[in-house]
Amino acid sequence: MLTVSTVNVNGLRAAAKKGYVEWLAAAEADVVCLQEVRAEREQLPDHVVAPDGWHAAFAPAADKGRAGVGVLSRAEPTSVRVGFGDPEFDTSGRYLECEYDSLIAASVYLPSGEVGTPRQAEKERFMGAFLLHLTRLRQRAEAAGKEVVVAGDYNIAHTEADLKNWKGNQTNSGFLPEEREWFSRLLDGAGYVDVQRSLQPEGPGPYSWWSYRGKAFDNDAGWRIDYVLASPGLAAKAVEARVERAPSYDKRWSDHAPVTAVFDWPWL
Repeated sequence: MLTVSTVNVNGLRAAAKKGYVEWLAAAEADVVCLQEVRAEREQLPDHVVAPDGWHAAFAPAADKGRAGVGVLSRAEPTSVRVGFGDPEFDTSGRYLECEYDSLIAASVYLPSGEVGTPRQAEKERFMGAFLLHLTRLRQRAEAAGKEVVVAGDYNIAHTEADLKNWKGNQTNSGFLPEEREWFSRLLDGAGYVDVQRSLQPEGPGPYSWWSYRGKAFDNDAGWRIDYVLASPGLAAKAVEARVERAPSYDKRWSDHAPVTAVFDWPWL
């Protein structure tokens, strides 16, 4: 079996003090993809940055205190790649790729964007370059006889079933028509599979992010923006996908919940 989890930790130093360490210790995952780590390795204690039983790789952002992604795995990767070959984003702490004997696993954190600002333009540039990379990644993996999983915070709700208040967000970043069309191209053009939606085709949700403001969590007024995307061969082996939603507001250690997918596939 292969179990992959992904979670935006919303700052690993803070998450480690609120429940992340305990969650990881109990996790059945073989690969864990982290986003919005923010901290540098030297700012984190050993039990967080190099936990027992895990091989840990991190890609911090050049802009200190922002972004940052990581991949933890039970097996040691044969190679680690930071960024995807785009000079603008290779030091932005938004992509990390680990390669194993039969698998390529990557953690991604797309920019959040804001309509009418340079942040949205940055997000669009990232999307364009990233789609090209993912297309080539699948081709490279297929030629090498490997499967691919690219998990993380995509900051896009793909369909109306992926956020509670879709009517009120049609002109907001994260649910813009062009962003949703781009996500469709990841699936229909680049050939990746949204594992959770393939197993649970009906919505609404399950959501993976809820604002800390108001009663969003209590009312389950969330967004499904954290995804496990897999190559078709691996996705065909998926047997389970779940959002590990905290039992109550006070038990949350991030504004995101971990998303976990299980594959009946011997990756080692």
